[in-house]
Order: sequence, then structure tokens, then C-alpha cells
Amino acid sequence: MIILIPAYEPDQQLLRLIHSIHTAAPQLTIVVVDDGSGPDYQPVFDGATGLGCTVIGYAGNRGKGHALKAGFGFIADRFPGRDVVCADSDGQHRVEDILRVAEQLPAAPDAMVLGTRNFSSNVPARSKLGNTATRWLFRLATGEHLSDTQTGLRGYPAAMLAWLRGVPGERYEYELNLLLEAKQAGYQIRTVGIATVYLDHNSGSHFRPLADSVRIYAPLLKFLASSLAAFVIDTAAFLVLNAVTDSVLFAVVGARGISSAANFLVNRHLVFRHGRERQATRTGARYFALVLTLLAANLALMSALDQLAVAAVPAKLLVEAALLAVSYCVQQRFLFAREQPAADRTPDLAASHAGALNPTHIPAMVPAQFPHSLSGNRGHQSTHRFRSLP
Repeated sequence: MIILIPAYEPDQQLLRLIHSIHTAAPQLTIVVVDDGSGPDYQPVFDGATGLGCTVIGYAGNRGKGHALKAGFGFIADRFPGRDVVCADSDGQHRVEDILRVAEQLPAAPDAMVLGTRNFSSNVPARSKLGNTATRWLFRLATGEHLSDTQTGLRGYPAAMLAWLRGVPGERYEYELNLLLEAKQAGYQIRTVGIATVYLDHNSGSHFRPLADSVRIYAPLLKFLASSLAAFVIDTAAFLVLNAVTDSVLFAVVGARGISSAANFLVNRHLVFRHGRERQATRTGARYFALVLTLLAANLALMSALDQLAVAAVPAKLLVEAALLAVSYCVQQRFLFAREQPAADRTPDLAASHAGALNPTHIPAMVPAQFPHSLSGNRGHQSTHRFRSLP
């Protein structure tokens, strides 16, 4: 079992966490990834090395996702066949919870194990709001309920490392991408309840509310932008066709056909990651069937709300919002899902060792000095660091 800790500008909480892990489970090996923290934080990482950890790193901050993938690559090369538990460096994961997640991995070789918090009290508003939003996004995209989508305490079996290194995302969006991609890749998600701990109102977090939120919600934001563009195209086409033909019916049908075709192409090529894996003609036919179904549902719902004396504008907004959510769900889960059925995919430990990956997501590592024993024993050791290849 390997404990992997990504760290950016850590404080003494990192060293306290390492000491606590070694005290509770001295047999565990700990790998720390310095995510470009800079020379001011060298003493903290030297302290981690002195406590028996293997410390790897690279110049310049690249984000939590990049740090995790660097760690996964290093572990696959240096500790083949070992399961991994990831924990944050800010002291907000209790050692007993880390060990609880680790204990679940042997029984779940095809599943990631999440340490999930309950957010019942003493939770900063920013954290509670962020988790609520991502929880609904995850449910919208997958149809599955997960109470804590932002937990950094996660366990991964060794057979999953190759896949982990190929999932896109370099910063905080990476961990949500893992959840969104897991089912289609043939992996399950299991959960273990853990304590909800926020030290000093989560002041140690490096989460950037605007930039990182955009990254996390990118799948939904791209879909909304695509839908907005289709609405603009539909309106413009309707005005042109109505002026040319003087037929409202022809203008409505023609405009919807043009805007739907444009929306299909954008969603297939830009919005959904696996859209181009499916045959265009077959997927296109299913997409237009969805358009017709949603159009019929729109008319039926508007008629029902009219019978209930709901005003036209709020009724229209309510119906459009509901059907937009349905459209996103269907396209994400069925129309543009991964082409290969999840049932045909078997997590392969040999592939993990061979590194069957997307190379664009693999930070290559090279030792700056000869690494110390991989046994994870503590003692007086020189600093061992690894730097990324240029």
C-alpha cells in the first residue's frame, strides 16, 4: 500500500500528517509530490524526506491533477502492483480515516474507494456550496448519487493506475473527471464515511474560486454554451426563412432542423469527450429522434401548465430548464458515451505495468540523485528528489 500526498506550498501540517501515519502504520510507504512549491518550501519537503518519505517534484506549479498523475506514474514504475491511497497535505484527513479507506481496497480490485464527508456542521459556505453544485452536476451527468464529489481522500487499486494517468485534467477538475469517466471505463465507485474536518475555515486551500470552478464545471458550461448558440442560430434561421417563404410552419421546422444539425456537430466534436468515437450517421439519427421527442414533450408540458393557469413566461422557463437537463443527461450517458461497452472492459493489471496510456497526460520523471531504498523505512537519509524531463 502506498500513501500518495500531492502538496503545493505545504506547512507543518504535512509533517504532522506524515508522522501520524508512520506512528499508526509504520509499514506504509509514503510518496509526496512537490507541485512546484518553490525554494521557500524546501525545508518542509526535506523534513518529509527525513521522516522516511520519497519526495518527487518538478519546477513550476502545474495543479493537483498533474501532481497526482506524476505520483501515479512514479508508483507504477517504482512500486508495481501496489494499491494507492491519496490524501491531502493540509491535515484535513484523519489518519484513522486514511487507514479505513486503505482497508477497503483489497476487497474492491475494480473500484475506487472514496472517503466521503457528511457536511452536517461547521463547514465553510464556499466548500458546502461547491460540493452541492458538483454533486448535482455528477448526478445530472451519470444518474448516480454521490454525497461528496470533492473529497481528496481516495483509494485506487493498482490495476487502475494506467487509466488514472490517461484521464484528462491538470488541476482540481481532474478528480471530478475521474468520477465522470469511471463507470464508462468499467470501474465502480465505493464510499466510506469519514469525519468532516476544516482547519481554520479551510484557509490552507489553494482552490481558486473562479478559475478552478470554470474548469470543474466545464462539461456543463460547454453544453450550455452549445445550447445557447443553437438558440441564436434557430432564431436567426427562423427570421430569414419566414421572410423568404412567408410561411411560419416552414420557418419553424426549417430553423429547428438547421439549429439541431449545428448543435449536433458542436456537441459531437467539442462538448462530449467521446462523441467522435461513435458513428456519425447512427448517432445523428438518434439525436434527431431526441430532438423530436423533446419538442413533443415541450408542447405537452406547455399545454399542461396552461391548463393549470401558469403564466406563459415562467412556464416556458420551467419547461426549457427541465428539458435542457433531460437533453444533457441523454446525450452524456447514451448518445455520446464511450463507444466500447463498460461490460466488455476488464481492468488489467498488466496494462497498468506496461503503461498503456495517453502519453500527453504522463509527466515523465527522472531522478536527480540515486533514490533511497524503496522499503519506506525511516532513518537518516539524504534528500531524494525527482524532476520532470524538459
